[in-house]
Amino acid sequence: MMAAASSSCVFCEIATRSTATTLLHSDDKVVAFQDIRPSAFRHYLVIPVQHIPTVNDLQRKTEDYALVTHMLEVGRMLLLRDAPHSNHHRFGFHQPPLNSVNHLHLHCLALPYTPRWRFIKYMPLGPIGFIEAERFLEKIKP
Repeated sequence: MMAAASSSCVFCEIATRSTATTLLHSDDKVVAFQDIRPSAFRHYLVIPVQHIPTVNDLQRKTEDYALVTHMLEVGRMLLLRDAPHSNHHRFGFHQPPLNSVNHLHLHCLALPYTPRWRFIKYMPLGPIGFIEAERFLEKIKP
């Protein structure tokens, strides 16, 4: 369920600019920043400003679909800008219980993985694994 910003949520603090985190993008819906433990040549996170705990809190609603579409557009724009020579990008979400922070966040990866074994964290494992953004959009399309 969507909620107001939580003072105990580190991503809410970033979204409300209460930390020194450098933002790569900011608008009224989302902010983007570098992952503190990058798993790829470029690894960014795009998060909604509004606190949404996980992908399981999104539904087949126009506003949820539009939000995820916007998150993906921002991620693509950033990787095209910052990793123009990368031949492979991945965009997706970890699903509970494998999500590390309970605030929706899109992983935007310009490969290769660094170190190479990190690909394991981004494998689809059915309903609990990593889900590609395009596949997730199909799931919540109104």
